[in-house]
Amino acid sequence: MFGRKTPGMITPAQALPGRTDQTMPVPEAHFEKGTSLTGPWAENMQTLVLGMGCFWGAERIFWQQPGVHSTSVGYAGGYTPNPTYEEVCSGLTGHTEVLTVVYDSWNLSMMDMLRVFWENHNPTQGMRQGNDMGTQYRSAIYYVNDEQRIAAEESRDAYQELLTDAGFGEITTEIAPLTHYYFAEPYHQQYLGKNPNGYCGIGGTGVSCSIGIL
Repeated sequence: MFGRKTPGMITPAQALPGRTDQTMPVPEAHFEKGTSLTGPWAENMQTLVLGMGCFWGAERIFWQQPGVHSTSVGYAGGYTPNPTYEEVCSGLTGHTEVLTVVYDSWNLSMMDMLRVFWENHNPTQGMRQGNDMGTQYRSAIYYVNDEQRIAAEESRDAYQELLTDAGFGEITTEIAPLTHYYFAEPYHQQYLGKNPNGYCGIGGTGVSCSIGIL
């Protein structure tokens, strides 16, 4: 890390223009689960959009959770409409790599999902995750209503106490309203299901988070 400049967020004026008349094609079915990636969802299904660094490993963690109906990966939190992976990795879109998890709310709570989120990455690293550096690797929770916002903030505060006791720094996770979720390219969807030996940069702090099991 010596001599490497910490990446920073761009402004809307600096963002690439993207494209407003072209969206990313989406596979018809989840590679691992056979479910839809786009819905519509049953009444008991809830969605949550999370950034944990490289989205390949993050998505696999969530599709393996009992009660998760579907997952997909994409880009959120930035300015460029319908970005490509290369554009996001340039740092000139403002987006971070995210996953959408669709889970059965009759058997799982949002706190259950947030426990998995907090435990499986390091939320104190700013614009990076492990050796992956860039604004596209920042930790994030993008909420769609006040219930999600409150749960995100309360879980962050509770986990911060545990991290502080373990000697970690301040949580840098971005908690913000979801404005757009742009699907990533089809080859990124369930990437580690198609390529089991592919790269997975996900790694937690080792600090357990009990918020979902109280």
